[in-house]
Amino acid sequence: MAQRIRSTVVIPNYNGIDYIEKCLRSLAGEPARIIVVDNGSTDGSREAVQQFPQVELISLDRNYGFCKAVNEGIEASETTYVILLNNDTEVQAGFVRALERAMEGHPEVFSGSAQIRNMHTPELIDDAGDFYCALGWAFARGKDKPVEEYQRKYRIFAACGCAAIYRRKLFREIGNFDENHFAYLEDVDLGYRAGIYGYRNLYIPEAVVYHAGSAVSGSRHNEFKVDLSAKNSVYLAYKNMPPLQLLLNMPFLLAGFAVKAAYFAKKGLGGVYCKGLYKGIKLCLSGEGREHRVRYDRENLRNYIRLQLELWVNIVTIHS
Repeated sequence: MAQRIRSTVVIPNYNGIDYIEKCLRSLAGEPARIIVVDNGSTDGSREAVQQFPQVELISLDRNYGFCKAVNEGIEASETTYVILLNNDTEVQAGFVRALERAMEGHPEVFSGSAQIRNMHTPELIDDAGDFYCALGWAFARGKDKPVEEYQRKYRIFAACGCAAIYRRKLFREIGNFDENHFAYLEDVDLGYRAGIYGYRNLYIPEAVVYHAGSAVSGSRHNEFKVDLSAKNSVYLAYKNMPPLQLLLNMPFLLAGFAVKAAYFAKKGLGGVYCKGLYKGIKLCLSGEGREHRVRYDRENLRNYIRLQLELWVNIVTIHS
């Protein structure tokens, strides 16, 4: 008997010829609808996807970024869950059902983050759920640590968009990925919004995926990534914190940005980082930035207080 399809796997692709075929082959036998959203690739990866008859392809005319691509996939899906998957990943058998089982019976859970292992050193964690702290820093839990230490479910701040499941109907309440981000920190922003609305995000170790990492941008630190991450770190705090909370966290945010500036200056990227911060300030002051700011609702006050305590606690759990 065929398994009921409850999830749609959405894979954004941009010039992923080195990885996309292996990614799709790893999904063979998984009980899910599969949609690849191509961001105007020119390296033959879009044509490679067309060789998989079970995969649906949405072709965009140019590179609109991660957020636009996954939003297109979310809108095209009709299943209970949407699973996002980077094109430079390979899943372990049973990946889809492991994610679904963790969500079933828990309507308060908006998203679940898979156990993401380093493809090149699979005994090490690449990401075991994302966290965010009052310094304005987002960080991957368990980065480069042994997988044996991350085998239990855990409440997290946000699911890593590299490999995560989302309850599709809640996008109507929380909103889709914010396309002002283009890429980077958009998943933390979404998890933050889920927390404001009172939903939880969960780490699901039973769902295993192997991630090449930085396959498109080229490295862990490069001008493209540093610029966008700096811009989005400013925007992330601005759009999710009401004025009083933003004022409360301002000393922490300024300290965090200063430390990051010094860190990237040592790597020759200090100017790029500072320009990114400036772009973030400009975005916050723009009509587009103000339009996407989360409106404060007194009914969510308890959620704001819980999140604020979490932001402070996460300062000391960065290396956990």
